[in-house]
Amino acid sequence: MPRAKSSVPKKARHKKVLAKAKGYRGKRSKWFTIANQSVVKSGAFAFAGRKKKKAEYRQIWHVRIGAGLEGTGLAYSRFMAGLKKAGIALDRKILALLAAEDPATFKKLAEAAQSKAA
Repeated sequence: MPRAKSSVPKKARHKKVLAKAKGYRGKRSKWFTIANQSVVKSGAFAFAGRKKKKAEYRQIWHVRIGAGLEGTGLAYSRFMAGLKKAGIALDRKILALLAAEDPATFKKLAEAAQSKAA
């Protein structure tokens, strides 16, 4: 029985990797071995970056809420605890948006949280 060569599937695999490496500089876009390493590594960075982005947004929201609380005499942690006790279920994203765009409503929330926190 004749030997089955792997030329066609191999070519397809190489083509797929080199297509993903398009735009890379030098050997990274031309040589399969180096391109493959770059593609795998970039995939790992992309995966980690998607997780990191969520953490960074949460930090930004935290800072914006803290900035909105300036002058109320209320710390971030006490504010969040007060909201929880008051039964106000707003996430940090919405609270940060309110702090930046609607300070009057945010002040009312801070007052409600302060009354429950004390």
